[in-house]
Amino acid sequence: MRISLDWLKTLINIDKPAPEVGQLLTDAGLEVEGIDTVDVVPGGLQGLVIGEVLTCAKHPDADKLSVTTVDTGDGEPKHIVCGAANVAAGQKVIIATVGATLYPAGGEPFQIKKSKIRGAVSEGMICAEDEIGLGTDHSGIMVLDTDLPNGTPAAQFFGMASDEVFEIGLTPNRADAASHLGVARDLQALLKTPYQLPDLSGFQVANTSLPISVEIENLEACPRYAGVSISGVTVQESPKWLQQRLRAIGLSPINNVVDVTNYVLHELGQPMHAFDAAKIKGGKIIVKNATEGAKFTTLDSVERTLRAEDLTISNAEEPMVLAGVFGGLQAGVTEATQNIFLESAYFAPAGIRKTSQTHGLKTDSSFRYERGTDPNMVITALKRAALLIQEVAGGEVSSEIVDVYPTPVQPTQIRVSYARVNQLIGQPIGEARIKEILTDLGIGIEEETAEDLLLSIPPHKVDVTREADVVEEVLRIYGYNNIQLSENLASSFLAKFPNPDPEVITKRIADALAANGYLETITNSLTNSNYYKDAEGNTPAELVPILNYNSEDLDAMRLTLVYSGLEVLRHNINRRQRDLKVFEMGKVYRKDGEKYKENNYLALFMTGNRAAESWQQATAKASFHDLAAQVQQVLTLCRQPNYSTQPTQHPYLAGGVTYQKGDVTLGHLGLLKESVCKQVDVKEQVWYAELNWDYLLRNYKDKLVFAELSKFPEVRRDLSLVVEKSVSFDQIRQVAQRVERKLLQEVNVFDVYEGDKIEAGKKAIAISFTLQDQNQTLTDKVIDSTMNRLMQQFEHQLGAVIRK
Repeated sequence: MRISLDWLKTLINIDKPAPEVGQLLTDAGLEVEGIDTVDVVPGGLQGLVIGEVLTCAKHPDADKLSVTTVDTGDGEPKHIVCGAANVAAGQKVIIATVGATLYPAGGEPFQIKKSKIRGAVSEGMICAEDEIGLGTDHSGIMVLDTDLPNGTPAAQFFGMASDEVFEIGLTPNRADAASHLGVARDLQALLKTPYQLPDLSGFQVANTSLPISVEIENLEACPRYAGVSISGVTVQESPKWLQQRLRAIGLSPINNVVDVTNYVLHELGQPMHAFDAAKIKGGKIIVKNATEGAKFTTLDSVERTLRAEDLTISNAEEPMVLAGVFGGLQAGVTEATQNIFLESAYFAPAGIRKTSQTHGLKTDSSFRYERGTDPNMVITALKRAALLIQEVAGGEVSSEIVDVYPTPVQPTQIRVSYARVNQLIGQPIGEARIKEILTDLGIGIEEETAEDLLLSIPPHKVDVTREADVVEEVLRIYGYNNIQLSENLASSFLAKFPNPDPEVITKRIADALAANGYLETITNSLTNSNYYKDAEGNTPAELVPILNYNSEDLDAMRLTLVYSGLEVLRHNINRRQRDLKVFEMGKVYRKDGEKYKENNYLALFMTGNRAAESWQQATAKASFHDLAAQVQQVLTLCRQPNYSTQPTQHPYLAGGVTYQKGDVTLGHLGLLKESVCKQVDVKEQVWYAELNWDYLLRNYKDKLVFAELSKFPEVRRDLSLVVEKSVSFDQIRQVAQRVERKLLQEVNVFDVYEGDKIEAGKKAIAISFTLQDQNQTLTDKVIDSTMNRLMQQFEHQLGAVIRK
């Protein structure tokens, strides 16, 4: 955002140099990123002053030259040789002093130097109009009619002093400062100097010959709409002063009517629009939503398809403007326009933001409307623009002001305690200073007690909605640099961090996986809805679609990490990287009725060989147990030892196990179906596991219980069981743990046999049992009794045959 210092001075008295003003603004939160000098003419007439010709005589050696003495106000007359025929003693003229650079019209710049011309010393130059870039006349020197003292800068005489323009990096929360008036409001508090709004006393209605009625159909999107008619205008080029102001802040002049609307926008922060009144069909303005699919051509000659959510300013037959965003091609002001209708309105930010983003239109108006404008500035800006248009384009006000504002926006009421202000700032700054700053910022004090204030926040301060925001307003005017820091920094309070910290746990697990050769991936949460379509082409009801997607390949939020992980595998496999172990901790998204849910999962993928090819060991394909070992390690690190497994029913897995803890599913592990891999064009076998990361983080046990190592030896006993193939090791382990809770320390499988020596449909599984008593040495009697009870229950509950 560019702010002109000269323009600011029309609103508030500033007697400080630009760098000092820039520092004040930066300290108050309006960071000045640079200060540019803008010249009305090249060079800004630097080094040119008003002088008086004291004497004038013919040059002794040149008939067409004169030798003059000139008073330039520095106490010592200068000798200047002049070639103009109209130079004479007693004239007030423009003098280019030694060292000045001139920028002549149609010529190259040159510097004035002390020289000798035909033997006569010349200490400057008496200038003609074209020689200083003010015109093309070269018939003679400029003779001035002025009483200004000699030495007065020429820029002051011509009203062409250079302007200094602040480049402000406006933060999104400071919509109230997006104008010269907004900056002046802050300077009022910083300089203790009141700002003044432009004088509107000259506004008057000449007649009511051009009434335009206004109707608002969507009051939620447009709480206030005002307008006034002006007849008899002459649309032409703007006067120099108006063009100079706009160019200083980086705008290109268009015509006097449009330039005034841009001028008022940047002066008061209120966007405006001027319609050609002859093109308002039916003499009626209707603020309403567009018809879905309607075509509308904007000022840039682009035909756009409107949505039902787009707010338009229409006449009795058709849209004329995308409200708050961009004008239409047909109703704009042209050189043929004689009568105009001037609009000033307040629109709800959300609707303007959506329209601007949907149609890719970013304008000065939408920039302000989508951040929030001041509903109380609507009429002030309307009168200001009407007066300026009359000044630069003629005409007269030909209607009463139409102001549709059924439900005025009320100031926000916020109660602020002195104690809270002092706590957030870090030191007391005094109750009187707090009230002074608030008053200077235009914030009203409705009630006051010994402990707090009830404040009335004006609508233009859209970012001030809570107590902390008020404290920020006070602090930025008081000055961050004025807060004293103690030698030992301390805080009266600290933000609470969860214990255990999910970020710490996540990093710990990620490090463990990386140590085992897994590579972490981060993939896009957007995915292709085609992955989830069934045979009939339908997508599941829980799929979250993207309404304004940019690519058909990214038109939905992912329901699972499977497909994004497979895309990573495909990318690497296509580049001959076939032995892969990757993991991702990411969100999946699901629609649940009218609500949306986000859940975090940890996904692991294995494909190719379990390890890189090596002379030390034979190459082997990755298997179920390779990934299962990794999953078990993750569950152990997450302090989840007591879980069970059962055959999985996961829709993407062709067999595997589900990890269960009571009624909670911890995760799934198995081989991805060939059909799933084929959707992403992955032809390799892929082992996949997913864990409920939200549950694991919530139920992480941060406290460890340590026990002294037993002094008594442990004993191992082995059993070979013949069981049905459907019996899992986990079932055997659970039976053993129920039978013997005290002595049984570990159950492990060390061999499985299936073959012709075993009855069909069965398998032989060799199990080791580790027994230990913490208080005494186990005797053979106790050991045999324990093993007998285990064998009886294996036979009874699992139908096992004990091989002896």
